[in-house]
Amino acid sequence: MTSSLTDREDLQIKSGSPSTRLTVADLEQLQGILSEVHLDYQLELVDGKIIIVGPSDLVSSEIGAEFGSLLRNWVKPRKLGRVFESSGGFILPNSNLTAPDVSFVVADRLKQSKRYFAELVPDLVVEIKSQSDRLKPLREKILSFIELGAKVGILIDPDKRTVTIYTRTAEPVVLRDGDMISIPELLPGWEVPVAELWPIEFE
Repeated sequence: MTSSLTDREDLQIKSGSPSTRLTVADLEQLQGILSEVHLDYQLELVDGKIIIVGPSDLVSSEIGAEFGSLLRNWVKPRKLGRVFESSGGFILPNSNLTAPDVSFVVADRLKQSKRYFAELVPDLVVEIKSQSDRLKPLREKILSFIELGAKVGILIDPDKRTVTIYTRTAEPVVLRDGDMISIPELLPGWEVPVAELWPIEFE
């Protein structure tokens, strides 16, 4: 284990005993320690282990910002709910604490944000494949969210330029350039071209 983190490299902080499961309180303690030495890493708690998530690559970050902006521009004026970026943490029913790259919670489930993690499952979770990510763990993360109550999960793969939509009631749908992203289960009327997600090249 090195002291620096490469693109989206996940480092697990394990407890002394293999049978000991770490908690949100342990995560908050580590977060305080890192803050004191000016290390601004995102922490997640998965199956009793604290994971430090390194910075994302620029393409994935730009796609996340674009998707979040397109979603927020539709949601906010209609007061449909709240959109969160990759730092927004959720404490799930299985005690995991995790942060999707983009997430959405309908208004009546979160009428006011608070200065803490949300103790609920988002209605929409979006994961964006970074350069060093493997697709299988990202799929498993999305499916876990859906099993816990999320209505829709979206996996964006910049390498293949695909957007895969997961729901509880249907097989995954793979979208490509020329297709439109829509989420009728949550946001009737909202549509975004897949091609609009990819970063442009300036001349």
